[in-house]
Amino acid sequence: MRGIAIGFGVAGLLFAASVASADDGFYRGKRVSVLVNYAAGGPTDIEARVFAKHIGKYLDGNQSVIVQNMDGGGGITGTNYLGEVAPKDGTIFGYLTGTAFQYANDPRARRTDYSTYEFVAYQPGTSVYFMRTDLKPGMKTATDIVKAQGLISGGLGVDNAKDILLRLTLDMLGVKFGYVTAYKGSQGARLALQQGEINFYAESPPSYRGVIEPSLVAKGEVIPVFYDPSYDGQKFMPTSQMAGLDILSFPELYKKINGKLPEGKLWEVYKSIIALNGAMQRMVVMPPSVPPAAVATLRAAINKLNTDKAYGEDAMKAFGFVPEWVADDGAAERVRKQLVLAPETRAFLHDYIQNPPKNN
Repeated sequence: MRGIAIGFGVAGLLFAASVASADDGFYRGKRVSVLVNYAAGGPTDIEARVFAKHIGKYLDGNQSVIVQNMDGGGGITGTNYLGEVAPKDGTIFGYLTGTAFQYANDPRARRTDYSTYEFVAYQPGTSVYFMRTDLKPGMKTATDIVKAQGLISGGLGVDNAKDILLRLTLDMLGVKFGYVTAYKGSQGARLALQQGEINFYAESPPSYRGVIEPSLVAKGEVIPVFYDPSYDGQKFMPTSQMAGLDILSFPELYKKINGKLPEGKLWEVYKSIIALNGAMQRMVVMPPSVPPAAVATLRAAINKLNTDKAYGEDAMKAFGFVPEWVADDGAAERVRKQLVLAPETRAFLHDYIQNPPKNN
């Protein structure tokens, strides 16, 4: 199978930012909104609100930026709205999660071609997987997951990257499980986990550090199991978002349990997804055909935000790491080149999505 070659990584994060010249005063006097494609209280929302608090100081006139949540369809509803309905004057942009993989997997899911959007910036990401400790026969360490009985995985939608990765990893580990999906964002899935409706889920580091670890982990109700490492098409790498957390990556956990790395179709598909989704998990996106000055102004603002001490301090307090935005002039072209999955991978995923596990 052809893998996805990600032509950027740590070096891309350390680029010498080329700040495009923008028309001074483009945003002065305008109401600016950031659209989040998941519900309030989830990890994307947590990050977006810190972003919105600080980005306005670098938009002409020290603007206030309003956060609007539009969840549904595993993130597709808000993304479609941004491209199809939202004003194209630069006054609204998206803070989106999972959109690169969704489009690459099924371009038909959008009424407006996602490759025509204006990709302003992106940042890599990961997910932390965790399970309830009261799963039979009792979960004490991460490796106990292969002994789990009655495991039920939760999700946001059958074609959501998080759902697919949850299923792929459990299938590779040989764990029998049920599956409940279509929760309205991580906050809804988190509540279902607390109520025992599901007992296995994953969240990105902002909500894991800010909600799961200090509450559910601290109380002994859940334990972390693994996280998705960064993958550049050739090798696995740790991610800065996991700094300070004593959690194995999925390849490390699998090798600890089985003495070797996984093999076969599921493994190749897993690597393809984390290569794309991990490199561009969060994206700042504008609708198609917005004024070039709007794109240039917002991109220049994000480059300044990357070195903003107050933004970094608030990010650390809210979710335990400082986002590393890639916002150079070549960002949009790199995104467009990566919005492709190998045909055989897409064919496999189509069948995989159409045949989720049946609950007993």
